[in-house]
Amino acid sequence: EEDALELLQVDTGDIIKLKQVLDETVAGTYLDGEQPLLEEDHALENVKLSLMALACMFAVVAQFSPMPFPESRMMLGVCCVSYFILSGILQLLVTFIEKDAIIITKPPTSGKFKRKDKGLRIRTDMPRFDEHYTLIIEYEGVPDSPYTKETWSVGKLFDVEGMFDEIFFMEEVEAVLKRFGKGQYDQEADSSKVKNS
Repeated sequence: EEDALELLQVDTGDIIKLKQVLDETVAGTYLDGEQPLLEEDHALENVKLSLMALACMFAVVAQFSPMPFPESRMMLGVCCVSYFILSGILQLLVTFIEKDAIIITKPPTSGKFKRKDKGLRIRTDMPRFDEHYTLIIEYEGVPDSPYTKETWSVGKLFDVEGMFDEIFFMEEVEAVLKRFGKGQYDQEADSSKVKNS
């Protein structure tokens, strides 16, 4: 008895859903399976969750404090200010540190990566009203890190009815990681030459 291949159908006009499906496939390709290609580093996620939990605790204290209102003004003020400060710090982390990364990994233990002491930052981009999805792999925490980049047209990944060719995309995504591991980096100067020609 053969296992039936379950095909995913997506409305190709919904850019947010398309990017979500493609991001999840990239993450699944690198992190899932019997022998995952990479191991995710959860440190930043743990910091974000801790900040969110602490902010929620201040909100709960402010909402359900048994103290009557006039006497609880100072406590309510401290809770509200603390909540907004923690929310602001969380937003700064997402905007300036996490940026557009979908995965931050621990340093790779296998493969021919040039930097065995640094994890990888897997980023993706799909501008609004654009049909191109871009995957970028670079070293985490390395200024001006070398990177490997690949761009696909959504038309190559989904058919007219929105059926997703997941196996083809997973193979392509795996090939990008192999290129990065071999040191076959893309240079910014090279891509600007291509755009100008």
